[in-house]
Amino acid sequence: MVEHDALSATREAYDAAALTYAQLFRDTLREHPLDRAILAAFAEVVSASGNSQVADLGCGPGHVTAHLEELGLSAFGVDASPAMIELARQACPGLRFDVGSMAALNIADGTLGGVLSRWSVIHTPPQELPVILAEFHRVLAPGGHLLIGFSASDDPSHPTQVFDHTVAPAYRWWPDHLAAMLRRSGLAEVARMVREPQPTDRRQFRSIHLLARKA
Repeated sequence: MVEHDALSATREAYDAAALTYAQLFRDTLREHPLDRAILAAFAEVVSASGNSQVADLGCGPGHVTAHLEELGLSAFGVDASPAMIELARQACPGLRFDVGSMAALNIADGTLGGVLSRWSVIHTPPQELPVILAEFHRVLAPGGHLLIGFSASDDPSHPTQVFDHTVAPAYRWWPDHLAAMLRRSGLAEVARMVREPQPTDRRQFRSIHLLARKA
């Protein structure tokens, strides 16, 4: 019931905040060249595998899904919030967007060349995260890549830290701890990007992207 309650609460909160969220974050890639760089690297390694099918999980209003498509991938988005999916479909009518849960994806085994999860696991209670990572592994084809983004915790002795997120309760992760969880799920880290917060950022957290590969 913990996961169900957390998912329901998060979905309802994002439904309520969907329009404001879309307006606030639609230009974030333009403002963060390093984020664009890691997405470009992700697109390149996925394309090199010969399978350009990519799921943007926790896609929100769809702006990053559209960016992946511009990078040459065959991208579609999944989000638990129906309101977010409706906004994504309006903004990007040529792309596919589905309502769904990362813990039980309606995607066949081993079909994707890539999975993108940018700040979409932050609302997941830590004890439930292995289920989601197992789903990422399940839907990836052998040699497929996962790019996962999140905010870093401050202390390796406390691998997760709760923080005051505007929309719903959220968690930060110590990067090495999450990388170890990926390994246990069959996803080996191949690279990481650490972006330090800027003085003007509301939250002074390091932003992490881990790139991992399914054997």
